[in-house]
Amino acid sequence: MTDLAISFADVAGAAERIAGVAHRTPVLTSATADALTGGRLFFKCENFQRTGAFKIRGAYNAISQFDDVQRAAGVVTYSSGNHAQAIALAARLLGVKSTIVMPMDAPAAKLEATRGYGGEVVLYDRYAEPPDAAVARLMAERGGTFIPPFDHPHVMAGQGTVAKELIEEAGTLDLLLVPTGGGGLLSGCAVAARTLSPGCRVVGIEPEAGNDAQQSLRSGSIVKIEPPKTIADGAQSRSVGQLTFPVLRRLVDGIETVSDADLVEAMRFLATRLKLVVEPTGGLALAAVLSGRIDVRDKRVGIVVTGGNVDLDRFATLVRAA
Repeated sequence: MTDLAISFADVAGAAERIAGVAHRTPVLTSATADALTGGRLFFKCENFQRTGAFKIRGAYNAISQFDDVQRAAGVVTYSSGNHAQAIALAARLLGVKSTIVMPMDAPAAKLEATRGYGGEVVLYDRYAEPPDAAVARLMAERGGTFIPPFDHPHVMAGQGTVAKELIEEAGTLDLLLVPTGGGGLLSGCAVAARTLSPGCRVVGIEPEAGNDAQQSLRSGSIVKIEPPKTIADGAQSRSVGQLTFPVLRRLVDGIETVSDADLVEAMRFLATRLKLVVEPTGGLALAAVLSGRIDVRDKRVGIVVTGGNVDLDRFATLVRAA
């Protein structure tokens, strides 16, 4: 893996940097889920992470490696919400100014939380322009160091600590299911899994409306799509990254997709059976199992639950409909 953007040594180094900052989140099991699916499921609950999602891992790992010039200039990013909150908090903890470009239709809870963590929010229309265009304008005016949501080696390595912790606690896995947007979490987890549980199959899960990673792996090159319209706002990326894609091609066994209805059913199941409030994107991995898209019978399966940042009124409306 020496020609890839990250190695397991990078993931291990990230684990050391984030220790005491990011929570080592619990791994839960459910007899009901096991009986229903025929597998042995291990839920890595990043909804209990600081900022409510896994993103603090990569954000802190990246900003903590800034030099003095970068620290003085501040950090700039774009995000629909979870990376935004993570960058804002990590920057505050490290004494760095943060500016975050966010879509105007981002969940209100994520906008409020990002500002609450100390980030300056600049809004843009995600359906009128790509986020990197808005970031480019901002950086031309103010400067700063850009830390993207997924396509950065320090971010990828930080996210890989999710799988590292999961496998350390649950033991060897047959299958690891990872929600997928731009591929930062999936690539980092794939690198960790290949070292710690070499026989484990790693599969990314995307919303049907935004299957750019699936298309990219099938075609052998990065496929860009229009902003997908899905309730999984954390997986509305237009394409995987230049750094994440080679890792996905080399180490990931496949990409599956689920519908928004599948996501709502996963949210309902997690709320009623595991007592977890999970955002739509956080339910991607379980949705692939409950919908029958992936057969887990007689397998030890890691289920990454990426976050729980969802407006409660929205959550109640979706789950009540299910």
